[in-house]
Amino acid sequence: MTSFHEDDPLAKSYDSKLLLRLLTYLRPYKLAVGASFLLIVIMAGLDLVGPYLTKIAIDRHIAKGDARGLTGVAALYLLTLLAAFAVRFGQVFILQMTGQRIMLDMRRQIFAHLQRLEVAYYDRNPVGRLMTRVTTDVDAVNELFTSGVVTVFGDLFTLLGIMGVMLALNWKLALVTFAVLPFFFLVTNWFRRGARESFRETRRWVARINAFLQENLTGMSVVQLFRREERNVAAFAGINRKHADANLAAIFYYAVFYPAIDILAAVAVALILLYGGGRVLTGTLTMGALVAFVQYSERFWRPISDLSEKFNILQAAMASSERIFLLLDTEPKIVLAPRPAAPRVVAGRVAFEKVWFTYQAPSDDEATWVLRDIDFAVEPGKSVALVGATGAGKTSIISLLMRFYDVQRGHVSLDGIDVRDWDTDRLRSSLALVLQDVHLFSGTIASNVRLGSEISDERVRAAARAVHAHRFIEALPRGYDTEVKERGATLSVGQKQLLSFARALAHDPRVLILDEATSSVDTETEGLIQDALRVLLRARTAIVIAHRLSTIQNVDEILVMHKGRIRERGTHQELLAERGLYWRLYQLQYKDQEVVPVASGLEASSA
Repeated sequence: MTSFHEDDPLAKSYDSKLLLRLLTYLRPYKLAVGASFLLIVIMAGLDLVGPYLTKIAIDRHIAKGDARGLTGVAALYLLTLLAAFAVRFGQVFILQMTGQRIMLDMRRQIFAHLQRLEVAYYDRNPVGRLMTRVTTDVDAVNELFTSGVVTVFGDLFTLLGIMGVMLALNWKLALVTFAVLPFFFLVTNWFRRGARESFRETRRWVARINAFLQENLTGMSVVQLFRREERNVAAFAGINRKHADANLAAIFYYAVFYPAIDILAAVAVALILLYGGGRVLTGTLTMGALVAFVQYSERFWRPISDLSEKFNILQAAMASSERIFLLLDTEPKIVLAPRPAAPRVVAGRVAFEKVWFTYQAPSDDEATWVLRDIDFAVEPGKSVALVGATGAGKTSIISLLMRFYDVQRGHVSLDGIDVRDWDTDRLRSSLALVLQDVHLFSGTIASNVRLGSEISDERVRAAARAVHAHRFIEALPRGYDTEVKERGATLSVGQKQLLSFARALAHDPRVLILDEATSSVDTETEGLIQDALRVLLRARTAIVIAHRLSTIQNVDEILVMHKGRIRERGTHQELLAERGLYWRLYQLQYKDQEVVPVASGLEASSA
């Protein structure tokens, strides 16, 4: 595993700008937050009532044998507990509901932003990391809203209220209680630093686990084919062990911190009993006040411990929010023109004019350019094929036309309008791309043909018949309503390609692009598809990428690419007559099978 899959470490445990930006998500829910804040204040006040009622019960009634008055105090104590239950229930319910709505808003915002980012962004960022943004990181931010940023005020109010009551009851005894606070701050500071570092380490190993799982589960067929199961289990065990060790480090700090707080609380109670008990014996302090002090002391440490826990929640939220906002602040590089063109009628003329393109930063080194001085045009209703060795730049031409990337030099146009000046939705709705590696979504066969468009059942079935997919679809258990498993796992590669043909044709594009679209179809099916394409391409512009030259012999023009340049162009017969690159490709693919031994063919391929 490499750092490519890891999150960047958080520079600061607290960032006021990040926190203020997070708080903007509370604005639509100001009333709910205000109600929760009010309930927290009421809850803090109710927490102060119980010990004081205990003092009254002991000093005014138990000490004087007043059973009737004691009953009244007990009833009041019970009412306080019931009120505290109702207030706490309302506060927790409102906060959790608000937190869920904020998560809904944030996830919707992140996913919408991911839809706007260009394809190149996904080339640079692993899927596991982006999934973590939408899931784990949003959960961490939600924890801040539901258990941190608002409830911390309740802890502060409770803490200040208890301190005020204790000072009012007996300021000397209160100071004795507070004598252990310096030790508490020492322990808390140690815990905060250690827990923060262990938290960061845990997050790093979580990122590695996510990346490892994503890669190996997606490529499970390759793992099993090359018998890497045991190696992968061992590799995952090593990563998982590192993650467990990081968690154990965090557990160590928690295991020390909370018992230490309990010990300090016990020491405080011991000091109260030692000093306060002496005052009771001398008659300068009532027994009820002493018992109330003990109860207040126990409640005094609870919000302090909670504040320490809130720091960890804040730390997690800061780390997650930094990564979320880094994603949200990433500006899409494929943006609409100020006044995008959206013609109602698209003729389908495609043109590349002196196009140079690279996936890296442009430089004077020609070796970095994927496409070099590409210049050709496809008239409406005509077809052109792109052939050449792997890496010649064929698929890059398609990507530029679809505007998955933008050119660095030259122009790519549709109907004479630069694709950068088109409305992106209108541009892509005029094009249909059929890839070699077909991606199917969870849903039905019909929904995978429609892809959310308003296409009737008749058009779906007509498109399927045209590409001869109707027969195998009807043979499925529920026909067009058959559920498609993840990535189309229950369908063959050939069946998925037939569905992708039906998908493209059902949308009735002006320009049809085929990228090795028949490479996984058997010979019989390929013949049927070729018959269908002859009819379907009559009124459409077609761009075909193919290694199997039998599929492109009837196109209007063939462009032969080599190392990012167009080296030859012409019809099938014209290129064969030139006896150049295309002729050699044709010889290697067909003629060698008949007259050249296999070894010679391999040598020729290597040459």
